[in-house]
Amino acid sequence: MAYQPPKQGFVAQIVDVVVLLVLTVGALYLPLYLGLAGATKTPNPIENPTWETLNQNVVEQQQWAALGITDPAAANDIVTARFNYDFSWTALIVMAVLVIGYFVMVVRLSDKEYREVIDERFGPKR
Repeated sequence: MAYQPPKQGFVAQIVDVVVLLVLTVGALYLPLYLGLAGATKTPNPIENPTWETLNQNVVEQQQWAALGITDPAAANDIVTARFNYDFSWTALIVMAVLVIGYFVMVVRLSDKEYREVIDERFGPKR
C-alpha cells in the first residue's frame, strides 16, 4: 500500500496562495512603511551653488551634462546629500525578537508536521 497524503480542496489552495501573497508583500513593504528599512539621505544644500563649491571637477561636470543637468542648483541636493546614520536599539531588539520568534515557530511547526507525517505513514508509537 503506497502512502497517500491528505487531499486539499481547491478553495483551500486559493486561500493558501492569497495568504502567502499577502504575507510576502507585507514582509517586503511593512518595514518600509514603518521606517525601519533603508538608509535615508539628508540633503545639506549650499546657497547659490557652483560646480566648484560642489567640488565637481570638469569630468564630473561633463557627466552631469550627459545626464541632462547643466545647472549646479539642480544637482545641489544630490551632491550634498549625506547618509543618516541614526541607530535605534529599539528597532534592533524588535527585529531580533521577530527573527528569533519566527525561527522558533518554524522549528516547532516543522517538528509537529514531521511527527504527523511519520504517524500517518508508520502508525503511532507502540
